[in-house]
Amino acid sequence: MSITAQSSMAEVLDAFPGARRALFRKYHIGGCQSCGFQPTETLTELSQRNGELDVNEVIDEIKAGHEFDKSLEIEPKDLGEKKSDVRLLDVRTREEFEAVRIEGAEFVNQQLVQDIMSGSEKDVALVFVDHTGGQSIDAAAYFVGHGFTNAKFLRGGVDAWAQEVDTSMRRYRLENTGAKSDTDLADTVGS
Repeated sequence: MSITAQSSMAEVLDAFPGARRALFRKYHIGGCQSCGFQPTETLTELSQRNGELDVNEVIDEIKAGHEFDKSLEIEPKDLGEKKSDVRLLDVRTREEFEAVRIEGAEFVNQQLVQDIMSGSEKDVALVFVDHTGGQSIDAAAYFVGHGFTNAKFLRGGVDAWAQEVDTSMRRYRLENTGAKSDTDLADTVGS
């Protein structure tokens, strides 16, 4: 996974999925319409457009963000061994949660987040779960940013759990149907 000053933002995000979070945290780049970037924009162009940032420093920040993201990750098999010692928090949609979930997981809503923030010790073991790990990392990073030192996310989400730990668990994929709802659950072929 290497990127250069001439890498497009699409290439950067492909190599380092947490790059947007790292850029926003350090430089306030990529978090909203006014500070966003185009997939074809290079790191050099992005750096120049945002106050003549040192592109090598930007690359270092993206790589450091990636290492931080990796520190928040827990492997499915490791979670399987520690599951009784953690609070498992599912950040998927209600529909996904009701269709298939890891036993003992709690559906995350605003009230639950408020309860944890106000009523839990900061060293409580929290593991966030989604379908493939792409959104639960944001939840884990949010809680770490609020002082929760033991917040993690499940690498690969419930899909990895179903493949690596509980192979009897039903798997699914999200489909973009073009309907009013962006996602519909569909069984994975062969599951």
